Amino acid sequence: MTAGPPVIRRARTSDVRGIRALVAPLAERRVLVSKESVTYFESLQEFRVAEQDGRVVGCGALHVMWEDLAEVRTLAVAPDQLGTGLGGRLLETLVEDAREIGVERLFCLTFETDFFLRHGFEVIEGQAVPMDVYAELLRSYDEGVAEFLDLERVKPNTLGNTRMLRTL
Repeated sequence: MTAGPPVIRRARTSDVRGIRALVAPLAERRVLVSKESVTYFESLQEFRVAEQDGRVVGCGALHVMWEDLAEVRTLAVAPDQLGTGLGGRLLETLVEDAREIGVERLFCLTFETDFFLRHGFEVIEGQAVPMDVYAELLRSYDEGVAEFLDLERVKPNTLGNTRMLRTL
């Protein structure tokens, strides 16, 4: 019996184990950042998952950073889903979520530049926000915000990654 296509939906608490299982091999290769279980539970409402036959086969999160700005985080698909278009479907679901809540720009920090270029992202250098917003964002404790701001203290964590932005 052939499995049907994965269904994309909002994440549930019962999905955290599956999300961690998807992320673990990518974190070992330093493609994604490893996080503690509690971090996934705390940010669960940001996540979408792709489920197929009761198994989490993809995930992605939308983290709001400012009035018009959010970050795509933890976008991953299972190895058997690579090349099926599932990553693009997850990303476009997150884009729709962003539009629905009023976000106008999406940021990502990635090694997968070709994938994000195909989905309308552009490489950015320097600052992508006005100085007054920059000053406000400096007050955030979130490491992703520090990466967006390209702060020196996070550079060792981001070596090889590319900062990208998409205007919606």
